[in-house]
Amino acid sequence: MRRNDHDVTDRIRTTDLKQVSAEVTRIYKGLYQGARERAGGTPSAIKRGFDDIGRLYRGEHPGFKPCDTEYHDIQHVLDVTLAMARLMDGYERSRNGHPALPAACFSLGVISALFHDFGYLRRRSDRRHRYGAEYTLTHVTRGSRHLRRYLPRIGLKRYARAGATLVHYTGYERPAETIPLNDTLLRRVGHMLGTADIIAQMADRCYLEKCRDRLYPEFVLGGLTKKRLPSGREEILFTSGEDLVRKTPGFYMNAAKRLDLQLARAYEYAGRHFKGQNLYLEEMQKNVRYAQAVGTAPTAAILRRTPPSTLQKGVEPYPRDLVIR
Repeated sequence: MRRNDHDVTDRIRTTDLKQVSAEVTRIYKGLYQGARERAGGTPSAIKRGFDDIGRLYRGEHPGFKPCDTEYHDIQHVLDVTLAMARLMDGYERSRNGHPALPAACFSLGVISALFHDFGYLRRRSDRRHRYGAEYTLTHVTRGSRHLRRYLPRIGLKRYARAGATLVHYTGYERPAETIPLNDTLLRRVGHMLGTADIIAQMADRCYLEKCRDRLYPEFVLGGLTKKRLPSGREEILFTSGEDLVRKTPGFYMNAAKRLDLQLARAYEYAGRHFKGQNLYLEEMQKNVRYAQAVGTAPTAAILRRTPPSTLQKGVEPYPRDLVIR
């Protein structure tokens, strides 16, 4: 039986930065050896990225407070990064005439995944926001700005502008086809990044429990539980965590369209990485089927898995009893 803090293979503990870093580095080294590795450098940028993101989320950076978003936490970041590395591996091993993925581009993809939710972290000087989830509507832009400054520091200066653009594939504020990337290969890396963000979280063994208990409060704080219609009237989208779970099948249908159309079926590379079996799609579909089975029953009686807690000791999580404002 798959463990709650492990990836889709039940081999990698996705709360353990060292385990995920080691697996991503193993995939990198399996692709880039000999002359290609010498031309693209060593995985030093990847190691630096893992070290830096770990310090940031633990609150060891002098400029930022530790992560306080329980859904968009370090486990989510590591899960997405692992999925991203697997997608790039699947692409490179089955590209069939498509452009080769240079080692530096692989590193760019990994770093973009590691920092794709950086925008949820609050600066220590922030006196306006109490919780990182209040940045929900702007976190992608904040992460984009950080990547543009960060990439030159780790030897990826020539990809600084591209990396700042890539992270927008994980957001929903603009259609993927309108993101300004003229390079065919980098656009494909963007498709993989957006795909990794979706399939990693929806394949999480505790996805439904996290939606109910962690994502819904973030939606409340971020202003995503309702929307204003052209008429000026407000429409309530989610009334509770239970309501969010029950609407998960509908979200999956929209996500499936995004994966197929806007992100050009990049999820297929996961099947090529796993040599035929797409474990991410299988686990996603299990979660959706279970969400469909929830129906009108109380979720407390059905959803009983306990997600791992990754927040640092002393970090105040957002309240569980948040209501729509």
